[in-house]
Amino acid sequence: MIISLKQAISTTPKCSSKITDHRTNSPTKSLIFSTPKIKKLSIVTNSKPLHVSSLQSFGPLRKFESCKAYEAGGDVVENTEAAKRVKIGFYFATWWFLNVIFNIYNKKVLNAFPYPWLTSTLSLAAGSAIMLVSWASKVAEPPNTDVEFWKALFPVALAHTIGHVAATVSMSKVAVSFTHIIKSGEPAFSVLVSRFILGETFPTSVYLSLLPIIGGCGLAALTELNFNMTGFMGAMISNLAFVFRNIFSKRGMKGKSVSGMNYYACLSMLSLLILTPFAIAVEGPKMWAAGWQNAVTEIGPHFIWWVAAQSIFYHLYNQVSYMSLDEISPLTFSIGNTMKRISVIVSSIIIFHTPVQPINALGAAIAIFGTFLYSQSKQ
Repeated sequence: MIISLKQAISTTPKCSSKITDHRTNSPTKSLIFSTPKIKKLSIVTNSKPLHVSSLQSFGPLRKFESCKAYEAGGDVVENTEAAKRVKIGFYFATWWFLNVIFNIYNKKVLNAFPYPWLTSTLSLAAGSAIMLVSWASKVAEPPNTDVEFWKALFPVALAHTIGHVAATVSMSKVAVSFTHIIKSGEPAFSVLVSRFILGETFPTSVYLSLLPIIGGCGLAALTELNFNMTGFMGAMISNLAFVFRNIFSKRGMKGKSVSGMNYYACLSMLSLLILTPFAIAVEGPKMWAAGWQNAVTEIGPHFIWWVAAQSIFYHLYNQVSYMSLDEISPLTFSIGNTMKRISVIVSSIIIFHTPVQPINALGAAIAIFGTFLYSQSKQ
């Protein structure tokens, strides 16, 4: 390469280049190659790399049609970072909005049709159908999976199914705000499971952040006007199940090149296969038919829209959350999840006119603040 470059220089009539100092906007040096004789060349830049543009032939270099040297500025990097921040902000806003809509319609459905096992099944079925149609129509690229992928996904799907059903059972018994206050205690379950089952250790600040989480959740539960033990235990089981889902996901999906959107689609399909027989055994078609008839009689055709909306928005908000996880760190995702709960709690209190005592609101605020501290201390 060195020999051919010297040959090219010897046969090149002339190549000139001006370097402009961006700090003074004035030309600094002009480089001219006109003879085979190569003198000492010194170009000094303090920080930025030197780029050569429009190098049109390389091999036996016959000529340089345009040889321009310039310093790479920081504008491209800044624009890229700004675009990334806008993209993440859009994901977060969409995620929170879709989650709020899902919780509203889910609670409306459960108030009129108190069958959480079927409601959970319909949510997974809607998501599976959406993704199958997307793959078939080439709107989304189908994932490249194998048997090992599905084996690794099975424990994740099992934990996801349990967590999903338990959260739905909870919301069928208590207010949406109360369910999400209890679910904000998920970091405490994560630390305890990781410490006593997996043997992991954490900094002291992480353990200290659990105190406001546990204390806030306990205060909110004790002062909840519509407390229900089934609803409380459903939220607690959901916390534990989702912790194991995250653990299994980290262990089983290493090295798997599946996008966040397709990963959640596969998770929904496998969870649907796991949940359907249990939903039939626990509730059954006879109960569903009678409950459906009563709901349509009381609510009217709007009930069908409610069911469709809660099913579709459940898939969409989860899909966007997994897509955002492709773009951000787990810490940022955890903070976003905390802020999501705040939006759900506040919106559900406003829409459903949930009575909240000041001490109850204080407990919720303490628990959520503890979750934020946990996210920071994990960094």
